[in-house]
Amino acid sequence: MNPFVYLSPADQDSAVALLENQWGNTEILAGGTDLIALMKDDIVTPSRVLNIKKIAALNTLAVDQKAGLQVGCLVRLDEIARDAGVLQSYPALARAIADAASPQIRNMATIGGNLCQRPRCWYFRNGYGLLAIDSSGKSLVLQGDNRYHAILGNSGPAYFVSPSTIAPVLVALGATVTITGPKNSRTIALESFFRAPSSEQEREHDLEPNELLTSVHVPPPDGSATAYYEVRQKHGFDWPVATATVALSTIAKKVTAASIVLGHVAPTPWRSREAENLLTGQTLDESIAASASEAALKPAKSLGQNGYKIQVAKVALKRAILQAAGFDVPPSHPALA
Repeated sequence: MNPFVYLSPADQDSAVALLENQWGNTEILAGGTDLIALMKDDIVTPSRVLNIKKIAALNTLAVDQKAGLQVGCLVRLDEIARDAGVLQSYPALARAIADAASPQIRNMATIGGNLCQRPRCWYFRNGYGLLAIDSSGKSLVLQGDNRYHAILGNSGPAYFVSPSTIAPVLVALGATVTITGPKNSRTIALESFFRAPSSEQEREHDLEPNELLTSVHVPPPDGSATAYYEVRQKHGFDWPVATATVALSTIAKKVTAASIVLGHVAPTPWRSREAENLLTGQTLDESIAASASEAALKPAKSLGQNGYKIQVAKVALKRAILQAAGFDVPPSHPALA
């Protein structure tokens, strides 16, 4: 690991003041579960590491039936998943967090770090850059092993998948994030926080080098039924092949509003307006759930070796819809036959 200057501010303003106007020189240390690995592999080589763990204002969690969920960026994942208010009011979120990573990582990783983590694309993690483009301008992903890459939003040049299993759930729940910079703070929808970069100079988050993601807010529960369904290749800890989050509002068993977000299928958490529109006004059964999953994956495109993910995502979404509607479905996790 390369030498670096270690900074440990005691308050938020001091931390932001220490950030710089360009990427690469200063990196933020929260839980460290992603940053330390990137530094060990020389993917990032900061000259300064900014430890924010001492900032107590960033380590708060509150659940209120009227105000919703407010969680600071330093709150650890395990704490959120075990919180009684989260378990009661946001069960899909608690489920997704409980399924994320291993117990050891959940006890270290923070919610802010999880949302800001870098892609797990093996080209990026082996030093070929965020977009993995060779010297001739061709994509290594399209030429090489793309089994786990994007099937939606994959027209290029970004082919990685957004790595967070928690972000799609938060997007489906209408979460916002507060971002603090040197002059002011801004609050944006989490859905717009993620973006697909078009050059190596861009990042996959709507975050400037001198800004800090400080908190996450989830609106109060509105009575909608939620479900989270994940498919991975093995029962033990593994990155998902695809996830599906569904939030349904119904009156007399008829869907009045739907929010559907897929994970690990695109460079950003993927919201399916097609499936949402198809479900609205319908009385749910297996046929309607299947039609919605087909509509959601109709724009999907195989890159050569990842075509199987299209069927996996269809089944995951169908089961999430049925689960939210109260039907019994097979348990989440195992690879689908």
